[in-house]
Amino acid sequence: MDLAQDKLELIEKIIRNDRKFSNNEDLFEDFFNETCKRSLGIVNIVSSDIALEAYLRKIATTSILNVLKDSGRLKRTRSGYTPTKEVFVDEKISNSYAETEISYCNFSINLTPEELAIQKDTIQQIADLICKFDREEPEKMYLQIYKLRYDNGMTQKEISEELGLSQSEISKRLFRLMKKVKESLN
Repeated sequence: MDLAQDKLELIEKIIRNDRKFSNNEDLFEDFFNETCKRSLGIVNIVSSDIALEAYLRKIATTSILNVLKDSGRLKRTRSGYTPTKEVFVDEKISNSYAETEISYCNFSINLTPEELAIQKDTIQQIADLICKFDREEPEKMYLQIYKLRYDNGMTQKEISEELGLSQSEISKRLFRLMKKVKESLN
């Protein structure tokens, strides 16, 4: 199943409205392809237009950041992302995204409304548990580490630099958090 035209137009609109798109218009195809590739898995699952747009915004933001980092236009610092240099629209930069051909394979996700409800409930339980563990041990920064890793897509090394902890400590805390969540769900 290909992404429907209305979904493709929504992705294009989201990318063009992203603040990082400005001064990086020459990378539009890379942003678009990366976002489409990453969003294939959720398009058929999410039934609400509002929720789908929210998911697509998150995916587009992550995709744009990844393309900008990979193209050398952005670097991660303690205060966030900073541009490495200004790039003008007519400047051409060769990168792996522009040369990558993306093909969309057919797949179907046959979840019933009951299965979707259970899945949504499980995700909410996990979120509640992470918040609970974070409140119980605020010094472990479980919620912050979780958000940096899974919401922002940062590597453990980037998180360790951001928080001033060792990479092994970040790894241990993520492992402990996931172990606690699994134990609580069982």
